[in-house]
Amino acid sequence: MISKLHYISQGETPEIHLANIQKACSSGAEWVQLRLKDVDQETLLQTALKAREITAHFQTRLLINDHYKIAKEVKADGVHLGKTDACPTEAREYLGKWLSIGGTANTLEDCENLIKKGVDYIGLGPFKFTTTKTNLSPTLGLEGYQAILDELKTDTPIIAIGGITIVDVPSLLKTGIYGIAVSGEITSNFNNIATLNNILSTPATQEQVYKFDKKKNDE
Repeated sequence: MISKLHYISQGETPEIHLANIQKACSSGAEWVQLRLKDVDQETLLQTALKAREITAHFQTRLLINDHYKIAKEVKADGVHLGKTDACPTEAREYLGKWLSIGGTANTLEDCENLIKKGVDYIGLGPFKFTTTKTNLSPTLGLEGYQAILDELKTDTPIIAIGGITIVDVPSLLKTGIYGIAVSGEITSNFNNIATLNNILSTPATQEQVYKFDKKKNDE
Protein backbone atom coordinates (compact mmCIF):
# COMPACT_ATOMS: atom_id res chain seq x y z
CA MET A 1 0.00 0.00 0.00
CA ILE A 2 1.29 3.44 -0.91
CA SER A 3 1.54 5.79 2.08
CA LYS A 4 -0.32 9.08 1.94
CA LEU A 5 2.64 10.93 3.46
CA HIS A 6 6.09 10.68 1.92
CA TYR A 7 9.11 12.25 3.60
CA ILE A 8 11.88 13.19 1.15
CA SER A 9 15.22 13.46 2.88
CA GLN A 10 17.35 16.57 2.69
CA GLY A 11 20.61 17.80 4.13
CA GLU A 12 23.97 19.26 3.16
CA THR A 13 25.82 15.98 3.76
CA PRO A 14 24.97 12.26 3.73
CA GLU A 15 25.28 12.28 7.52
CA ILE A 16 22.64 15.00 7.82
CA HIS A 17 20.35 13.06 5.50
CA LEU A 18 20.69 10.04 7.77
CA ALA A 19 20.12 12.10 10.91
CA ASN A 20 16.96 13.55 9.38
CA ILE A 21 15.74 10.12 8.32
CA GLN A 22 16.26 8.89 11.88
CA LYS A 23 14.26 11.84 13.24
CA ALA A 24 11.49 11.28 10.70
CA CYS A 25 11.21 7.60 11.58
CA SER A 26 11.18 8.25 15.32
CA SER A 27 8.45 10.85 14.72
CA GLY A 28 6.16 8.38 12.98
CA ALA A 29 7.09 8.50 9.28
CA GLU A 30 5.87 5.45 7.38
CA TRP A 31 7.51 6.19 4.04
CA VAL A 32 10.91 7.79 3.48
CA GLN A 33 12.69 8.55 0.23
CA LEU A 34 16.47 8.92 0.33
CA ARG A 35 17.13 11.72 -2.13
CA LEU A 36 20.88 12.17 -2.16
CA LYS A 37 22.27 14.13 -5.11
CA ASP A 38 25.77 14.92 -6.37
CA VAL A 39 27.60 12.10 -4.60
CA ASP A 40 29.58 9.17 -6.01
CA GLN A 41 28.05 5.70 -6.26
CA GLU A 42 29.98 4.30 -3.29
CA THR A 43 28.88 7.13 -1.00
CA LEU A 44 25.30 6.67 -2.14
CA LEU A 45 25.49 2.92 -1.56
CA GLN A 46 26.93 3.26 1.93
CA THR A 47 24.39 5.93 2.85
CA ALA A 48 21.55 3.82 1.49
CA LEU A 49 22.73 0.83 3.54
CA LYS A 50 22.68 2.95 6.70
CA ALA A 51 19.28 4.37 5.78
CA ARG A 52 17.99 0.81 5.36
CA GLU A 53 19.22 -0.07 8.86
CA ILE A 54 17.43 2.93 10.33
CA THR A 55 14.16 2.41 8.49
CA ALA A 56 14.15 -1.35 9.15
CA HIS A 57 14.43 -0.69 12.88
CA PHE A 58 11.33 1.50 12.76
CA GLN A 59 9.55 -0.68 10.18
CA THR A 60 9.44 2.32 7.87
CA ARG A 61 9.43 1.81 4.13
CA LEU A 62 12.47 3.13 2.30
CA LEU A 63 12.65 4.23 -1.32
CA ILE A 64 15.82 5.30 -3.10
CA ASN A 65 15.66 8.24 -5.47
CA ASP A 66 16.82 7.51 -9.04
CA HIS A 67 19.10 4.49 -8.46
CA TYR A 68 17.01 1.34 -8.82
CA LYS A 69 20.01 -1.02 -8.78
CA ILE A 70 21.14 0.37 -5.43
CA ALA A 71 17.55 0.09 -4.20
CA LYS A 72 17.66 -3.63 -4.89
CA GLU A 73 21.16 -4.06 -3.46
CA VAL A 74 20.26 -2.53 -0.10
CA LYS A 75 16.88 -4.31 -0.04
CA ALA A 76 14.91 -1.08 -0.05
CA ASP A 77 11.16 -1.11 -0.60
CA GLY A 78 11.31 0.64 -3.93
CA VAL A 79 12.63 3.45 -6.09
CA HIS A 80 11.44 6.86 -7.22
CA LEU A 81 12.43 7.75 -10.78
CA GLY A 82 12.76 11.32 -12.02
CA LYS A 83 11.87 12.30 -15.57
CA THR A 84 15.48 11.96 -16.75
CA ASP A 85 16.16 8.72 -14.89
CA ALA A 86 15.67 5.13 -16.00
CA CYS A 87 12.46 4.00 -17.67
CA PRO A 88 10.00 2.47 -15.17
CA THR A 89 9.63 -0.56 -17.44
CA GLU A 90 13.38 -1.17 -17.29
CA ALA A 91 13.38 -0.74 -13.52
CA ARG A 92 10.44 -3.15 -13.15
CA GLU A 93 12.24 -5.86 -15.08
CA TYR A 94 15.22 -5.51 -12.74
CA LEU A 95 13.34 -5.12 -9.46
CA GLY A 96 10.48 -7.53 -9.96
CA LYS A 97 6.88 -6.96 -8.95
CA TRP A 98 7.29 -6.60 -5.20
CA LEU A 99 9.20 -3.33 -5.00
CA SER A 100 7.32 -0.05 -5.43
CA ILE A 101 8.17 2.19 -8.38
CA GLY A 102 7.18 5.83 -8.43
CA GLY A 103 7.71 8.37 -11.17
CA THR A 104 7.82 12.15 -11.42
CA ALA A 105 5.28 13.99 -13.57
CA ASN A 106 4.68 17.65 -14.35
CA THR A 107 1.83 17.36 -16.85
CA LEU A 108 -1.19 15.28 -17.80
CA GLU A 109 0.83 13.67 -20.60
CA ASP A 110 3.58 12.72 -18.14
CA CYS A 111 1.00 11.04 -15.93
CA GLU A 112 -0.53 9.12 -18.81
CA ASN A 113 2.89 7.87 -19.93
CA LEU A 114 3.81 6.72 -16.43
CA ILE A 115 0.52 4.89 -16.01
CA LYS A 116 1.13 3.04 -19.27
CA LYS A 117 4.51 1.99 -17.92
CA GLY A 118 2.98 0.52 -14.80
CA VAL A 119 4.25 2.75 -12.00
CA ASP A 120 2.78 2.20 -8.54
CA TYR A 121 2.36 5.91 -7.84
CA ILE A 122 3.03 9.29 -9.44
CA GLY A 123 4.68 12.28 -7.81
CA LEU A 124 2.96 15.19 -9.56
CA GLY A 125 4.18 18.75 -9.20
CA PRO A 126 5.43 21.19 -8.39
CA PHE A 127 2.56 22.58 -6.37
CA LYS A 128 4.53 25.71 -5.53
CA PHE A 129 8.06 26.94 -6.00
CA THR A 130 10.62 24.95 -4.04
CA THR A 131 14.35 25.42 -3.55
CA THR A 132 15.01 21.69 -3.28
CA LYS A 133 14.83 21.16 -7.04
CA THR A 134 16.23 23.00 -10.04
CA ASN A 135 14.92 23.27 -13.61
CA LEU A 136 11.35 23.06 -12.44
CA SER A 137 8.31 23.09 -14.65
CA PRO A 138 5.71 25.79 -14.03
CA THR A 139 3.89 25.42 -10.73
CA LEU A 140 0.52 23.67 -10.88
CA GLY A 141 -1.37 25.24 -8.00
CA LEU A 142 -4.74 23.88 -6.95
CA GLU A 143 -6.27 24.55 -10.36
CA GLY A 144 -3.56 22.55 -12.11
CA TYR A 145 -4.06 19.50 -9.92
CA GLN A 146 -7.82 19.70 -10.28
CA ALA A 147 -7.64 19.92 -14.08
CA ILE A 148 -5.21 17.00 -14.39
CA LEU A 149 -7.07 14.74 -11.98
CA ASP A 150 -10.44 15.49 -13.59
CA GLU A 151 -9.02 14.43 -16.93
CA LEU A 152 -6.90 11.53 -15.71
CA LYS A 153 -9.51 9.51 -13.78
CA THR A 154 -7.01 6.90 -12.59
CA ASP A 155 -6.68 4.49 -9.70
CA THR A 156 -2.92 5.08 -9.64
CA PRO A 157 -2.15 7.12 -6.49
CA ILE A 158 -1.24 10.72 -7.30
CA ILE A 159 1.12 12.29 -4.77
CA ALA A 160 1.34 16.09 -4.74
CA ILE A 161 4.85 17.47 -4.35
CA GLY A 162 6.65 20.79 -4.31
CA GLY A 163 6.73 23.40 -1.57
CA ILE A 164 3.75 21.96 0.32
CA THR A 165 3.06 23.28 3.83
CA ILE A 166 0.58 22.13 6.44
CA VAL A 167 -1.93 24.85 5.59
CA ASP A 168 -2.00 23.72 1.95
CA VAL A 169 -3.04 20.13 2.62
CA PRO A 170 -6.84 20.44 3.21
CA SER A 171 -7.28 22.32 -0.08
CA LEU A 172 -5.03 19.90 -1.93
CA LEU A 173 -7.04 16.92 -0.70
CA LYS A 174 -10.20 18.47 -2.14
CA THR A 175 -8.70 18.18 -5.63
CA GLY A 176 -8.68 14.40 -5.29
CA ILE A 177 -4.97 13.80 -4.80
CA TYR A 178 -4.11 10.62 -2.92
CA GLY A 179 -1.35 12.02 -0.73
CA ILE A 180 1.59 14.38 -0.41
CA ALA A 181 5.38 14.29 -0.47
CA VAL A 182 7.06 16.74 1.86
CA SER A 183 10.65 17.71 2.54
CA GLY A 184 11.22 21.16 4.04
CA GLU A 185 8.02 21.33 6.10
CA ILE A 186 9.01 18.16 7.92
CA THR A 187 12.76 18.79 8.15
CA SER A 188 12.08 22.14 9.81
CA ASN A 189 9.94 20.46 12.48
CA PHE A 190 9.58 16.69 12.68
CA ASN A 191 6.52 17.06 14.91
CA ASN A 192 4.75 18.10 11.72
CA ILE A 193 4.60 14.42 10.75
CA ALA A 194 1.94 13.75 13.38
CA THR A 195 0.02 16.85 12.33
CA LEU A 196 0.12 15.90 8.65
CA ASN A 197 -0.93 12.34 9.41
CA ASN A 198 -3.91 13.68 11.32
CA ILE A 199 -4.94 15.85 8.38
CA LEU A 200 -4.52 13.05 5.89
CA SER A 201 -6.49 10.73 8.20
CA THR A 202 -4.96 7.55 6.92
CA PRO A 203 -5.95 4.49 8.99
CA ALA A 204 -2.40 3.13 8.85
CA THR A 205 -1.03 6.18 10.63
CA GLN A 206 -3.62 6.60 13.33
CA GLU A 207 -1.79 4.29 15.73
CA GLN A 208 1.43 6.24 15.32
CA VAL A 209 -0.35 9.56 15.84
CA TYR A 210 -1.89 8.08 18.98
CA LYS A 211 1.55 7.19 20.33
CA PHE A 212 2.91 10.67 19.86
CA ASP A 213 -0.16 12.62 20.88
CA LYS A 214 -2.27 10.34 23.07
CA LYS A 215 -3.92 13.13 25.00
CA LYS A 216 -5.11 14.87 21.84
CA ASN A 217 -6.58 11.68 20.43
CA ASP A 218 -8.36 10.95 23.71
CA GLU A 219 -10.21 14.27 23.56
